[in-house]
Amino acid sequence: MPPEDTRRRLTATERVEEYIRQSIYRGTLKPRERVIEEDVAEYLKCSRGPVREAFLRLERDGLVVTVARRGTFIRDISKESIEVVFEMRGKLEALCVRHLREHLTEETEEALRKALQKLKAAVSKNDEEDFYAADMNFHQTIWRLSNRGILENTLITIMNPFIFMLARAYSTQTPMSVRYEEHAQYLEKVLTEPRSGVERSIEQYFREKEEELLSNLPSPFLAPTEGYGATSTRPGASSPWRK
Repeated sequence: MPPEDTRRRLTATERVEEYIRQSIYRGTLKPRERVIEEDVAEYLKCSRGPVREAFLRLERDGLVVTVARRGTFIRDISKESIEVVFEMRGKLEALCVRHLREHLTEETEEALRKALQKLKAAVSKNDEEDFYAADMNFHQTIWRLSNRGILENTLITIMNPFIFMLARAYSTQTPMSVRYEEHAQYLEKVLTEPRSGVERSIEQYFREKEEELLSNLPSPFLAPTEGYGATSTRPGASSPWRK
């Protein structure tokens, strides 16, 4: 993130929204976990009005769900949500790759290979959190190098939290070394697939990843649409609201 003095000061609502997004990325807020309005307001030292507004924005983006008489929860991972996320991501990232290939340069390729190296470094350290960060950086580099701001912003704003949820769920099934090799193969596809078919090839890649994930994901992650209310996030050792 840019230094504090070079970026616009966030409103209270934006601070709440960003903090919850980041908590989802870090895995401190998990699917079906309750997010308590009062706790958020107290932790971020704001009134409950901005928290309510942030919840509405997050619900609009599909990240939380409000259940009558139960509260607000991080949206669950369901079979339907996995299908939708992969379909959307496949199409949007495929567009990014197509635009990237239209003006591919040595500098662009070097930036992508450096991003891949961060994944390899995380594997060497056996650091799962570094791998998550490097994974997202790798794909964000593709989005950025497409030079299509609308595509990049859509992927960052809407897709990132879902991608992180699924990455954390999927990682329990696949060693980091295997995931690194998958990214290395993906990069070669991005760089060497004939331009006329690269967009279609990337979409197919994500369709295959969707099928693989659905076939390997343990059943607790494919929870029913009902049942919210079993867990909640309150201040404590594992709470994202703890100072």
